[in-house]
Amino acid sequence: MKLSDIASALESTLENAKPDTEITGVAGIEDAGPGQITFVANPKYAAAAKTTSASAVIVADSFPAIATGMLRSKNPYLAFARAINLFYQPPRYDATVHPTAVIAPTAKIGANAHIAAYVVIDEEAEIGDDAVLLPHVVIYRGARIGNRFFAHAHAVVREYCRLGDDVILQNGAIVGSDGFGFARDGVHINHHWEKITQSGPAVLEDGVEVQANSCIDRASVGETRIARGVKIDNLVQVGHGSAVGEGTLLCAQVGLAGSTVVGKNAILAGQVGVAGHCNIGDGVIVTAQSGTHGDIPPGSTVSGSPAFDHKQWLRAVGIFNKLPELAKSIRGLTASQADHDKAEKKKR
Repeated sequence: MKLSDIASALESTLENAKPDTEITGVAGIEDAGPGQITFVANPKYAAAAKTTSASAVIVADSFPAIATGMLRSKNPYLAFARAINLFYQPPRYDATVHPTAVIAPTAKIGANAHIAAYVVIDEEAEIGDDAVLLPHVVIYRGARIGNRFFAHAHAVVREYCRLGDDVILQNGAIVGSDGFGFARDGVHINHHWEKITQSGPAVLEDGVEVQANSCIDRASVGETRIARGVKIDNLVQVGHGSAVGEGTLLCAQVGLAGSTVVGKNAILAGQVGVAGHCNIGDGVIVTAQSGTHGDIPPGSTVSGSPAFDHKQWLRAVGIFNKLPELAKSIRGLTASQADHDKAEKKKR
């Protein structure tokens, strides 16, 4: 594909390169060679742009000029993501039902569906048009799923859950597993834990993606709701009765305890933990491995466990690293003060 055609497709401005240069693919900036394009979005890799062997680099409009060809873009990361689509085409699936699939007589499946080997679709389930269900996907009874549903192998949608249009479930994702609800029976000597029925469905709105081996628990009453456009990374746990607002990102190994409310366009980075019944405001950023046990106001950026203002956390971490030196200084001052006090007593 010619570089000029790529520039047009990405709505970027070509500089310092021949428009008819042939491009065969994309690669990371440290691995790219002639005939490939790469990108710089993180300042950490800005120096690498000067030495890359790539034929062109996607950069920001304000990026300094370099000897290599440049594709200037308002959003280099997004432009690079779209460049990948120009060269990589994922497998396409024909409309077919594999003979080993088990589909209940009362299930309803829309037009152009691809139902792969050993898929199970239970009674009264409904799936819209253009669905792709890969091997061993299981759709429980009464589930309602919209158009263009894509479920990778071993994904599961439990009973009576509701999914909107354009939902993607990666391998092993489970929607509507039982919430972790148990009530202690103090009458018994062994304090038996009695299971609380999880009667409320999990609801995923349009454009949600749930990646590998993540679980969205159903609610005891009411519902668990994942709003439009939410993206959930691998190994995430969304507790029963929680609600996640539009456009929010839950990164790998995030854990939301039951009845957590997360606002719109928030980002919870890897391994963030949120205690139950907390409210996380719109636009909040919680940095990696932080834990929060209370509400967080909209627009905040917090870090640590328990999490607090990110800038204060950075200062606290800086002080923490100096604690041995500070302790030594304090001991020295204490010893000096003690010597001074002894000298004063002798004078008396």
